[in-house]
Amino acid sequence: MKKRSKRARRLTLSTAAAMSALALLAGCTGSGSGGDAGADAGGETTPPNAEAGGSEGDGAEIGYPETITYWIPMVDHIKGHATTMNEVTLYQELERITGTKVEFKHPSGEGDQITEQLNLMIASQNLPDVVETNWLNISRGPENAIQEGTILRLNELIEKHAPNFRKYLDEHPDIEKLIKTDEGSIYGFPFIRGHESLMVFHGPIIRKDWLERVGMDIPTTIDEWEAVLTAFKEKDPNGNGQADEIPFFIKYDGNVKDPGMNQLIGTFGIGAQFYQVDGKVRYGEIQPEFKEFLTVLNRWYEKGLLDPDFAATDGALRDAKVTGDQLGAFYWYAGSGIGRYMGLMEKDHPEAELWPAPYPALEKGGKAALGQRDTAFSGIAAAITGKAMNPERIVKWLDFAYSEEGHNLFNFGKEGVSYDWVDGYPKYSDHIMKNPEGLNVSQAMSMHFRAAYNGPFVQDKRYIEQYMERDSQKEAIQIWSEPENKIQMPKVTMTADENKRFASIMTDLNTYSDEMVTKFIMGVEPLDRFDQYAETLKGMGIQEAIDIQQAALDRFNNR
Repeated sequence: MKKRSKRARRLTLSTAAAMSALALLAGCTGSGSGGDAGADAGGETTPPNAEAGGSEGDGAEIGYPETITYWIPMVDHIKGHATTMNEVTLYQELERITGTKVEFKHPSGEGDQITEQLNLMIASQNLPDVVETNWLNISRGPENAIQEGTILRLNELIEKHAPNFRKYLDEHPDIEKLIKTDEGSIYGFPFIRGHESLMVFHGPIIRKDWLERVGMDIPTTIDEWEAVLTAFKEKDPNGNGQADEIPFFIKYDGNVKDPGMNQLIGTFGIGAQFYQVDGKVRYGEIQPEFKEFLTVLNRWYEKGLLDPDFAATDGALRDAKVTGDQLGAFYWYAGSGIGRYMGLMEKDHPEAELWPAPYPALEKGGKAALGQRDTAFSGIAAAITGKAMNPERIVKWLDFAYSEEGHNLFNFGKEGVSYDWVDGYPKYSDHIMKNPEGLNVSQAMSMHFRAAYNGPFVQDKRYIEQYMERDSQKEAIQIWSEPENKIQMPKVTMTADENKRFASIMTDLNTYSDEMVTKFIMGVEPLDRFDQYAETLKGMGIQEAIDIQQAALDRFNNR
């Protein structure tokens, strides 16, 4: 995905954004985790599975915390259906089991707005007990956050109070390598994709019914894609007698929610930004192959094969174009793409059929060098802040998700409600697969558990086996797994000084490159100026950024 090292975010906030974030943070200081878990709704003085209480450090077993303040962006799937994660069955059941009441702090807005609020919260040190985010993306990195007291190093606490998670790490030493900083610190309870089948979920999608109408097969090369897109433009595949088809939508703006164009770059043997070849870091946008990529997109734009509004289209507009029977091909998810859109089009366009296409190659029979493939750990973790009063109890509470009971709760929800055991298999109920309230599968899942939305637990492959209920979705995972992805960068961590310098270079460089790429594609900037563009990137310090990434990769390989 673009860009393997996610784009540096500006920390300077507008006055309006700062005031909004400060309003959110009011009352967000650590609540403490004082005594043993209190009475549950049934009046028991000790909740089920809670250990006897005792003061930390006196050798006695500790209990779960009474309360926790927990910062986390609201799940996209259930916005409009719930106002807080407390309404999710998982957390209602977790409170019953542990007795811990969670006060969720959900930032407002999306994307950069959330990032700004997180940055302000960290800068002000007005922190809740737990912050769940991608800690590899924060300014100056997770190790610096530990050194500054923003979050805690958890190694020793995990050894003493997280037996379930410790057991998982002992059984999966490769995961322990991923979740540590170069200095050996564990900084959060991580989201782990527990199986290979969970790591590929995004790629090119095409209207198979349109292909049948224009008499063509699913394209496999760039030339075949161009021929298909041309037919989509010229042969009225939606059959309404109007030239309103948009053959292809793809966007290039660093937005990780719309990474298709960045994956298309893999067709040309490079990555969008930082990638590695035999352990040596390279930067895609200064390579000659990047000019080849831009040449293709510029030609498609001039021929009307690319959405003319590609630079300005957001998620809502893309949704409207897909469900309005206008869009022929795009890059998106197997679940919220193929599954969701097919469901939305069943009423008005029952003939529509979305199907996965392979990542295009340059030559027939070839393979793209890079597609979408996530790592088992991508940086998302629930970290305990330096403001938490009794972190031992919070560690115990977070550790529950890595127990067998917690694993089932986070992946499948409440037995008898969202799933039942059928011949030893956790089968989702009609509350999930045929929701009586009209929620689609991803929405229903997110109202009951977190398997469809990352969090501090190990994701179970039996979730994806049921979530991908359509043949096209199952086929997508196989087709999109074809790229070798040998050039993909692992999730490296930079030192605080490296992170500061890297952000300084990449913030301005990314802004410039995004503007120029758009201009090259639209023909506003002629492609014969590409070499000048590459030299400008070098003048902006891209080699120093490459060196920083190289040092981080070397340390990662030596962990």
